[in-house]
Order: sequence, then structure tokens, then C-alpha cells
Amino acid sequence: MIDRASPRLRRALTAVLMAGLAALFGLYGVGARLDDRLYDLHLATWPQPPDEDVVVVAIDDRSLAELGQWPWPRDLHARLLDRLGEAGVRGVALDLILAEPDRNGPERDLALAAALRRGGRIALPVFPAPLHPNGPPVEVLPTPTLAAAAPALGHTDVELDAEGAVRGLYLHAGVGDAHWPALALALLRLDPAARPQELPGLRRPAEQAGSPYQWVRDRYVRIRYAGPPGSFPQVSAAAVLAGEVPDRLLRGRWTVVGVTATGLAPTFLTPMSAERMTGAEYQANVVEMLLHGRAIVPLAPLWQAALGAAIVLVATWYLLAPGLARPLLAGALGALVALAGSALLLRLASLWFAPAATVVAIGLVVLAWTVSHLRLWRRQAHLDTLTHLPNRRRFDLALERELASARRNRTPLSLLLIDVDHFKTYNDSQGHRAGDRLLVMVARSIRAHARRPRDLAARFGGDEFALILPDTPLAGALRVAEAVLAEVRELDLRYGPGDAVRASVSIGLQSCVPDAATLPRTLFDRADQALYRAKEAGRDTYAAYPAL
Repeated sequence: MIDRASPRLRRALTAVLMAGLAALFGLYGVGARLDDRLYDLHLATWPQPPDEDVVVVAIDDRSLAELGQWPWPRDLHARLLDRLGEAGVRGVALDLILAEPDRNGPERDLALAAALRRGGRIALPVFPAPLHPNGPPVEVLPTPTLAAAAPALGHTDVELDAEGAVRGLYLHAGVGDAHWPALALALLRLDPAARPQELPGLRRPAEQAGSPYQWVRDRYVRIRYAGPPGSFPQVSAAAVLAGEVPDRLLRGRWTVVGVTATGLAPTFLTPMSAERMTGAEYQANVVEMLLHGRAIVPLAPLWQAALGAAIVLVATWYLLAPGLARPLLAGALGALVALAGSALLLRLASLWFAPAATVVAIGLVVLAWTVSHLRLWRRQAHLDTLTHLPNRRRFDLALERELASARRNRTPLSLLLIDVDHFKTYNDSQGHRAGDRLLVMVARSIRAHARRPRDLAARFGGDEFALILPDTPLAGALRVAEAVLAEVRELDLRYGPGDAVRASVSIGLQSCVPDAATLPRTLFDRADQALYRAKEAGRDTYAAYPAL
């Protein structure tokens, strides 16, 4: 019962250990870059064309050419907002930095403030910036005149990953605590009909209190982009002001006003294309995503770790099952379940399970299983399956190696050839199972005298055994031969009529300090000649070469 339970217990402990390792991998983001590649592949093959809800009003190269270089006077922005209001837009995210008063005079700021009040659903940006290099961040708001007039303020903090790509954002952020909604969220909250009922996002752990000098983020989501750059309808701000854009293209739509002119605004890499996306279109994607509830929420770290650990636990249990095909299949299926589960959660529930840590853990199990079985197969290739002694192949390799060592170091080497006397008669009279038991017991007696690390006891053939004794002179080899004979006699295995015959062995040995002319075959032939003499002498004895 214990013998049967032990392998299962080892499998269970190994499975639990690897599951714990997978959980740690998940918690510490092992394979994060691979996860990002898989996520990008999902999004690139999962298009979601934009609905006719959002339009980008671009301050583009044409606008600068016709209306003047940047920055524009604030009354020009006021005219643009009034024109959008006349066209019947649903709301405007004015994604422009308005932190300094207009240099042309305060009346320009007052004009824009008045336009903000008239427009109603207009959101202005707040962004973090350090007061000096490497200093703590501060919240940069529009000028007090504009901030007081703005119906809503929202942060435009852009979350860049290690590769400089934008895959997600925090719906709330701020210095000290996350009190500012994202710009798109602040805009949608101005309309009760568009306000998100349940705010998605991965929450900041409650125990991680924000410092009053840190930019604190909360409610992280990954952005479901509506497509590669250029997917949203875009009109030039100059065309809007010139009345060239029909009202029907603007009426009832959410509008993002932002700078797209060459060299004036940062652009971002996204999972959708190698082409970079302007900040205005990025904000349009966020508005579209929140408007239609398409935010992708990463699993919480504990859920991520628990799901990965569960997959690895089951995969490891079956991977370590006896046999060859099933373990490899279990590893492949475990990795497939992690990858397919990630895709299904993303596409059916808008949840992101990062599968790389799970796949890496399963890969380590497969690697460890492969290495251990290669070592096992290598041992088995040199092992006699009945007696578990090294076989003829291992014997030949060991004899050649020890002969070379003895020749090099000028040390003695002894070889004993051991043969079970009348084994065929014993086998025929007692049966093959009894014959196998006899061979196993003889092998055990011989193995007991291979005490040193380099000593080797081997099963040479059917009922033939050998014992290689490095650094052993003739006197030591004779003592070993006598001890082996004595132990086999003590077995007292009898057969024949009246159990008159006792099973025994005969031993031939050769001991020498080899020189350059000594070959493995030389040692073997001499020991074999000595064995032949032992048999002629009546068996159950030993003989040495040359004759003593």
C-alpha cells in the first residue's frame, strides 16, 4: 500500500509545488512581454469598427496654415467651441494645454471662459508634471479663469509600458489620491444618459495608501481600440470654422478637439498598428470604449495567480502520470488551455488573463520531466532489467575506462568473472521463475562487494556476472572472491533429487598492473581462462591467472 501511495504522493507534491511556482510567476509578472505580444495579437485580429458616435476635430497642418501658428489666441478656441455648439455636438473634450494665461491679454481668456459656459458639456484636461527635473509631480490645471468656467476637468495621464506603447489607462488619477477622472470619463459624466453605470477597472489595493507627493492611479483598464490610426472620422478645425463641415456630420456626436499638426503633439504606439496614433484619436478611442462599455479589465493579481496555479496543478498531475504519450499530451493541453482560456475570457467577458506565466511554468515541468526521463532512459540503456545491475554495454565501457586509468597511474586492476554453476539444470528443474530469483540473489551478493564508488558489479550474460575492482591487487581480489563464494553458499539454495545439490558459483580472476600492451580483451580472456580452470577443479571455487 505504501509503495503504491508514494508515487501518487510525489506526483501530488510536485503538482502543488509547480502550481505555487506558477502563482508566484503570475504575481510577479513573469513573461509580461510575451503576454503583451499575445494581447496585441488578440486585438489586431479582433476588430471593432467605431460607431458613429465620436468625431475628431483636428488642429492640423491646414489649420495652422490658414489660422496662424500655434498657440492660437483663446478667442479663436472660443469661436471653435461656439461653432461646434451651433452644429449640435453632444459634448467636447478640449484636449489642449491651457495652463498659462493668453499672452495677448486677459480678455481672450474671458472669451474662452464664456464659451465654456455656453457650451455646457465641455471637459478640459489636467495632467501631471514635475516642477523641476526628478522632482515630485504636481497637477497642472487650466488657468483659474478657465478652470472655474469649465463644466468638467479630467486627467490626460497616458500610461506607457516598457516598450513605449499605450495598452491601457487609469480611469482615476491625481496627486495624493486618485480624485480626477480620465478626460473621456469626465466628459461622459456630463450627460446622464451616457454616464457609465458601473465603472470598470482593476482597483488599487486598499493597503497601498497614496503619498501626498505621488501621482496616484486607480481603476486600470486596457483600451479596446476601435481600429488602427485613422479609424475615426476626422475634420479640420479650419474647415469647421470656415463652415465647410455640414452640421449633420457633427450633430449628436461626441467631439475630441486636439492638435494633430506635424511635430506639435506627441504620438503613441498602440497594439493595433506600427503606425503611431495622435493624442486626439487616443482620446476618441477612450470615449468610444467607455460609451459602449468595451473596456478590458485585467484579472486581479490573486485571481490571475489562482487561475494559473489551477491550470498548472491539473496539467502537472497528468503530465507526471506513468507512460510517455499522456504526459507530453498533458503538457501541450495545459498550455493550450491557458492560451485558449485567455482568448475566451477576453472575447466573451472582456477580461484579460495573462497566460505567459502559466505556459512558462508548464514548460518548466515538461523540461524537468524530459531531462529526468532522458537520464532514466540513459540509465536503463546500461541496466539489466532483472537484476538491476549494469549490463554488458556498461561493463565494456567501465572496463575500458578503468584500464586506461590504471595504465596511466600504474595502479593494479582486478577483474572477476563469476558464473552460476549448472544454472541450466537448476532452471529446468525448479522453473524459470525460481531461476530468475536465483540470479537476483546472486547479483545481490556480488553487488555487496562493489563497495567503492568506482567498483562495478555487472551482469555479463545469462548466468554470467563480472566484478571490476580498480586499485585492487591480487590479494584484495582473492579476499573478495572468497567472500562472494561464502555468501552464495549461505543462501543454501538446493535442488535435484532429495535437494542434494546446492546452487553455487565459480570465479575466475585476473589482477595486474597494466602496461601499454594490456587490452580489455587481454584482461577478459585471462579471467575467462581462470574461470575455466575453476570449473575444471569441481566448481564452487575460484582460480586466478596465472595459476597460483
